[in-house]
Amino acid sequence: MKEERRLPIGVQSFVSLREGGFLYVDKTRYIYELAHGSKQYFLSRPRRFGKSLFLSTLKAYWEGKRELFEGLEIAELEKDKEGAFEPYPVFYFDFNGQNYQVDTALEDVLDMMLSRWEAEYACDGQGTLSDRFQTLLITARKKTGKGCVVLIDEYDKPLLEVLENDVLEEHNKAVFKGFFGTLKSYDEYLRFVFITGVTKFSKVSIFSDLNQLQDISLYEDYSAVCGMTEEEIRRCFRPELQRMAAKHKLDEEGCLQRLAQMYDGYHFFPDSPGVYNPFSVLNALQQREFEAYWFATATPTFLVRRLKNMHFNMRQLGNGEIHATSFSLTDYRAENPDIVPLLYQTGYLTIWGYDARRRRYTLGFPNEEVKYGLLESLLPVYSRDAIPGRGADIFSLDDCLEAGDTEGTRDILTALFASIPYTTDDHSSKGRADCILETDEFVYIFEFKVDKSAQEALAQIEEKGYALPYAADKRQLFKIGVSFDGEERKLAEWVVAGR
Repeated sequence: MKEERRLPIGVQSFVSLREGGFLYVDKTRYIYELAHGSKQYFLSRPRRFGKSLFLSTLKAYWEGKRELFEGLEIAELEKDKEGAFEPYPVFYFDFNGQNYQVDTALEDVLDMMLSRWEAEYACDGQGTLSDRFQTLLITARKKTGKGCVVLIDEYDKPLLEVLENDVLEEHNKAVFKGFFGTLKSYDEYLRFVFITGVTKFSKVSIFSDLNQLQDISLYEDYSAVCGMTEEEIRRCFRPELQRMAAKHKLDEEGCLQRLAQMYDGYHFFPDSPGVYNPFSVLNALQQREFEAYWFATATPTFLVRRLKNMHFNMRQLGNGEIHATSFSLTDYRAENPDIVPLLYQTGYLTIWGYDARRRRYTLGFPNEEVKYGLLESLLPVYSRDAIPGRGADIFSLDDCLEAGDTEGTRDILTALFASIPYTTDDHSSKGRADCILETDEFVYIFEFKVDKSAQEALAQIEEKGYALPYAADKRQLFKIGVSFDGEERKLAEWVVAGR
């Protein structure tokens, strides 16, 4: 039996990946373009999107580990070029894997990193953290005769972890301001700088002071620098794709289509090719199952609480009614009431389109994994009774829908609505049904009204032609008008009509 190839699930070290014989989606042409382009960069991408591996690849390149790049695009691009793969002094700041809930945690991490490099370059380690960093840059430049390379992985982790602790958040911002401000005033000692993170905090000095940083987060040329494109999946993982297709009795194209529905759909530039979530794709190909791998690694509890407390209209997330400017997408301020930039930067929304005349982006869910994962996380928060075992949970509702049991569906929705702890606001129709649910045998079209009649809701289904796309559908169709009493927070009327 042929041994299965090694998929790099959780592998964030380029050295380990190449020496361990793992499969690698070649991103080294981006390394070449960055190294021979500008000098200082910033890149924002969602968690588990390959930022750490990309930064590790940059580290290996600047350390001159030519042998690791044999057979990759950059080896050909650098061929016969003077100075190719020359080693430079590299300072790699990795803020992953630490607990920043303690008051001095950030300073302790910086001290540990600096101490290691001070031993390497024979520095005395005297002064403040920023003083010590400055001394290192000067000493390394003097001893090697070359500018320093500074790589900062997940710079914002010490900030994101303490978002609900205002005092500690401001403290960590102040630490960053003093420490990384060095990157601007000591530019003559630097050869290359690359910073990654999930968010771009506007009031952290990395961005307010370091205006020379080139933010490539929304650049078309770097839209696929992290993640995987369909072409890359086809080229690099065809045997794994074929095995997964065989397990699910699909052809290769059908399997890829299902992968796209679950994990594709990220766009970091308007009309750019879709980017797949790499963590989910690798796990899906390894386990040959279409599961919510990325979403399962972390529940967005902070986001869920924010969405609930601000009474965010959740229907907007999936119907193309969320808009933002390029500035807001690349800027995050904790005091800003607009949660859209954070939803985009953390990967729960992505670019659907761009209106050049009005200079605004349209945003929405990238794929089914994110859409249903987020909605499932929100349901227990918005409705206290949506818990398995109470008879008013999502599984009981699914059973009723599969059976065509409209009365049972009504009873469950009545119980769920009654448990919503705040008043629901009515929203005008934008030409879409409020909810359409499909099973193998049934189609349900719901229209909800607050403090209006169920007959009015049913009439809207007819007037707007919500059922027209199912005119030739052989499944039984239910049109359901629902009236919700906003004052008493209960389902007041329920009217069902057939095709």
